[in-house]
Amino acid sequence: MVAALELYLDPDATRRIRVLWEALEAEGVQSMRSLWEQRHRPHISLAVAPRFDPEQVAEALRATVVAAPLRLDFQHAGQFVGRVLWLGPAPTPELLTHQRMVYDRLTAAGIGLAEHYQPGRWVPHCTLSMRVPNALMAAAVRRCLEVLPLAATVVGAALTDHARDIAHPLP
Repeated sequence: MVAALELYLDPDATRRIRVLWEALEAEGVQSMRSLWEQRHRPHISLAVAPRFDPEQVAEALRATVVAAPLRLDFQHAGQFVGRVLWLGPAPTPELLTHQRMVYDRLTAAGIGLAEHYQPGRWVPHCTLSMRVPNALMAAAVRRCLEVLPLAATVVGAALTDHARDIAHPLP
């Protein structure tokens, strides 16, 4: 399991993604709805690590507005190796600069982050399913395309580690 620094979406975008999760489940694809006793929220992760110390993260991000009211325009569906399905927002300069700032502050504090969250390698995304069966991928992607484009605004942030039952809101 991993810990993440998550950006949460406005209520309308959250509702639309939850409806998409339901549509994926109806297609036979286990969505994020099913994980962690349904405590999972649609989000974009700015940083991921095997484990976070909440106090160390809070100190590294002191005086930082992690939940900046960024506008996100989800325009595409994508797939990572391992059959991970996601929706992706356009990587605007504001979003990329914000992620870089958070990444730089965490790494400057000695917090080790996952390699694929390095600026320049990070792919902004909202995970929909962790393991889409190959035979169902085309149907799952079609379901995703039905909700696009999807406009959203960041309205909150938290440091989460569901394996350790940690969910610390961040400013």
